Amino acid sequence: MSLQQAAAKRSTHRVSRHVARALTAGACLGVLAGCSLFGKENKHPPTELKPVAATLSVKQAWTVDVGKSGEYVMAPVASGNNVYVSSRSGNVMAIDGNSGRTLWKAKTDVDLTSGPGSDGSVTAVAGEKGVVYAFDASGKQVWKKQVNGEVLSAPLVGNGLVIVRTTDTRVLGLDAQTGERRWIYQRSQTPLNLRAAMGMTFAGDGVVMGFPGGKLGVLAPGNGVLRWESAVSYPKGVSEIERLNDVTGQPAVNGRQVCATTFQGRIACLELTNGQPQWGKDFSSPTGVAQDDTSLFASDESSTVYAFDRQNGNERWKNDQLRYRTLGAPTALGRSVVVGDYDGFVHFLSREDGQIVARMKTDGSAISAAPVVAGQTLVVQTRDGDVYGFVPN
Repeated sequence: MSLQQAAAKRSTHRVSRHVARALTAGACLGVLAGCSLFGKENKHPPTELKPVAATLSVKQAWTVDVGKSGEYVMAPVASGNNVYVSSRSGNVMAIDGNSGRTLWKAKTDVDLTSGPGSDGSVTAVAGEKGVVYAFDASGKQVWKKQVNGEVLSAPLVGNGLVIVRTTDTRVLGLDAQTGERRWIYQRSQTPLNLRAAMGMTFAGDGVVMGFPGGKLGVLAPGNGVLRWESAVSYPKGVSEIERLNDVTGQPAVNGRQVCATTFQGRIACLELTNGQPQWGKDFSSPTGVAQDDTSLFASDESSTVYAFDRQNGNERWKNDQLRYRTLGAPTALGRSVVVGDYDGFVHFLSREDGQIVARMKTDGSAISAAPVVAGQTLVVQTRDGDVYGFVPN
């Protein structure tokens, strides 16, 4: 091969890689946004809903309008009895989960790209060009910080920190009171990754988060040092798109166990203290997992919902009655597993056998983010910006 031919081959590879990245990052802002991967049309029509013989009583307690999400996922977050929400246009709100009363409302001076993070005392959101805002318990803006990178994931707030991750694989620990940077963690970029929100959570004295390439890790909140990193799954295939293998959603922590799932990879549980694998099995989820004391819940790319035994990964049940309805991330609540779909329906599935035990209608727009629980109320946010409070009996 001549030098010219080799250079042309390298150039073609770079172009194809950039095209692949554009397909992921441009045509679809991530599976969590409720669109099909790589801009391809869904060839499968959504399953038509059948009437539900409800065995669980659910009532709508309240609704509030915060504003549309646009192309981003604006996931609500709960702290105690309160829930915090945001919109693309810069609205940030605190709502009493029991009554639906607006506790405070703020407005940022740029459009937002992430949902909020909050510990009840400090609430943080991220906007265009990596601007991070923090508000106190009364809704007053206390600082504004530029992190020089796009932020799609909701900040994680707690332990005196606002932890922010950018799409170029940096994680920053900011002082919750001043916004000053305490530490930064940087990792090498993968050739291709999902341009989507990737959740983080506090667990013990660590910060658990997923990374591109199927990795799960724990950072020390005091200095950002990586304590351990372990593979949930490994890339497969020949092309970069086939090898796309990112942890999706927020890792689920219960006791000394942390579980996660990847796109085009596996679902797995690991030992929280050191990342030692406990079990894993082939699985592909665009939205992540939820768990209770006995089971792990996730939906696959076809929107079939599964329950797995937390201890060994054995399948407990699956429900395919919602296939191709582009389900959002699940939430475990009482005797139910709750998921929203592309058409604004909220489905309550029995945790025992997966049967649909109740269904509620919202405004008809997609519910991409996981519902959250504020006090006794289940809270969901639609992409058209309506926030609903439901109370199961």
